[in-house]
Amino acid sequence: MRKIKVTKNFINSAENSVLYESGNTKVLVTVSVTDRVPDWLSNSEKGWVTAEYNMLPGSSGNRISRKSFESGRSKEISRLIGRSLRAVCNLGIINGYSFTVDCDVLEADGGTRTASINGAWIALNDTFTKMVNENKLVQNPLTSKVGAISVGIVDGELVADLDYAKDSNAEVDLNLVLDEKFEILEIQGTAEGKPFSKDNLDSLFNIAKECVEEIFKIQNLSLIHI
Repeated sequence: MRKIKVTKNFINSAENSVLYESGNTKVLVTVSVTDRVPDWLSNSEKGWVTAEYNMLPGSSGNRISRKSFESGRSKEISRLIGRSLRAVCNLGIINGYSFTVDCDVLEADGGTRTASINGAWIALNDTFTKMVNENKLVQNPLTSKVGAISVGIVDGELVADLDYAKDSNAEVDLNLVLDEKFEILEIQGTAEGKPFSKDNLDSLFNIAKECVEEIFKIQNLSLIHI
């Protein structure tokens, strides 16, 4: 797994911000809070958490058009991040509030969606903790940490946290999102050329679990204590 670096309060204008780095991949995560919920949640006694993911124009070797912000890929990853966060959030505790987690990729070298999820959990947790301290929430609504990692098979070898070069040549590409019990919140995978075995899938999961354990340790070090 590549070296991870977490820089909190990277910018001052957002409610909370985190720069999450995994190798050369860098994602800026910001959290915005509003005291209203979507119309379809009115009278539900629940709040809402959603996410938006984008790659900035200069984040890749070839300029990425700003029109890509509306691409199917960006929307699909946005939904992935949002689902992963909501899966460990008691929405009843945040009744009346909406939280938007923006994940902007500053530099892309593989694993941008998993880095976004890991950074998003830290930023959202800090936001909730701050609101508890300000008596805006009765408790932190998060029920578990969330850790995400990419694993795969490259040249017949099982590898974790694929950079762009490895991802581009992977025979198997798998993204896993796990909670603290190492139960699966999300799984996305594909065999790029030929099918892979259940034994390989189990081995990839075990590698992912080891990596997520390390990610949880990093998240623990980053916690704001109430």
